[in-house]
Amino acid sequence: MTARKPLIRCREIGEPDLDAVADLLTRGFPRRSRAYWATGLHRQTTRPAPEGYPRYGYLLENDGAAVGVLLLIYSNRGTPAQPQIWCNLSSWYVEPSFRNYATMLTRIAQRLPEVTYINISAARQTWPIIEAQGFRPYCHGLFFSVPAMSFAGRGAQVEQVAADAQALDGLPPSEADLLIRHARYGCLSIVVRSKHGPVPLVLQQLRVRQGRFALPAMQLIYCRGTSDYVACAGAVGRFLLPRGRVSVVVDADGPIAGLYGVYTERRGRKYIKGPEPGRLGDLSDTELPVYGS
Repeated sequence: MTARKPLIRCREIGEPDLDAVADLLTRGFPRRSRAYWATGLHRQTTRPAPEGYPRYGYLLENDGAAVGVLLLIYSNRGTPAQPQIWCNLSSWYVEPSFRNYATMLTRIAQRLPEVTYINISAARQTWPIIEAQGFRPYCHGLFFSVPAMSFAGRGAQVEQVAADAQALDGLPPSEADLLIRHARYGCLSIVVRSKHGPVPLVLQQLRVRQGRFALPAMQLIYCRGTSDYVACAGAVGRFLLPRGRVSVVVDADGPIAGLYGVYTERRGRKYIKGPEPGRLGDLSDTELPVYGS
């Protein structure tokens, strides 16, 4: 009697799959707790997402059992009338005995020509593989800034955005919604107000590991442009100091003029594929704020 071949298939993740997805990711990433994955998946359930695209990503099944997962985070960075659909290829894991089928996940996840795909957490050993898939680096490193040493932003006031805010003076509704949404994710959303106008920023707590030590810092998640952050860095730094945060980490391709700090390419490379160019300083609605650092 001939043994039956296992039924392997790849399909969209649905809400009933979330417990199995959290279990699978906990096995694949033992440094992350199950609560970490459950919290992030809940945020994906409740966050706004473009209609017609996967809300969670794709699941690899073997006879109905989850053996692989690729999380996707879709967002519209345009308008309803002129959408710009972006997709963050987030956490990926396939059980070792099914790694031969892993390409099923990556192929189906990158098949839409109108979508701009980004990978913001690629491990160094995977760079050649990612580039072979058509991705190109749009960010080569990180700048560890010390904003309190800057004189920029003197006299400016820093307003923290509450998670239950409804609107923000001086900001367009779409940008106000972004700041409020990220405050609900647990990020620090602020508006720096000066005579030059409001500057919206989103930052997230980050622990930078150096050997056995972890240094508290903030990751810049959103700004209109790096020059906006530079122009108010001193005000931001003085706001953060009493909160025990000295450094703000910024995506960069080299040292940033007007800021004190250190640039490195040992970490921070980010990749993009699709119709839109990458933009430094915009990690909104990606795995960092949705799942946490």
